Amino acid sequence: MNARLNANLAAPDAVAAVVALDKYVHGSGLELSLLELVKTRASQINGCAYCIHMHTRDARARGESEERLHMLGVWRESTLYTARERAALGWAESLTEVSRSHAPDEVYDEAQRHFSQDELVKLTVAIGLINVWNRIAIGFRYAHPAAKRPVST
Repeated sequence: MNARLNANLAAPDAVAAVVALDKYVHGSGLELSLLELVKTRASQINGCAYCIHMHTRDARARGESEERLHMLGVWRESTLYTARERAALGWAESLTEVSRSHAPDEVYDEAQRHFSQDELVKLTVAIGLINVWNRIAIGFRYAHPAAKRPVST
């Protein structure tokens, strides 16, 4: 897979705006561990290897367990996640797949049970943001660092 272009070089102001929003989300008061789970799950849905690599690495650095990262794709069948995390993951999936899901009331209602209105807006912005990053990385074919190393047999 060959990179198509470097967005930062092609449109630095556009990338700076996305980075500024990223800084806002990072400082929004939402748990950083929760944000890394949400970012990783949305990136899994979108198939963004670059972002999955980045956010699982960041999650591990913040103390996230390998087991929880491995089970993230099947979080509904796992008891490893708190009710708040489950509500966030459901909301993240719903919004990441919004053209299919249409953000159903039951998913929203569950998110409302675990997040204040302020937090729910911030979570929604975080979900939208990771989807922007996914589209940049996928659209311009960003390679994750492990893709540059040959696989040994």
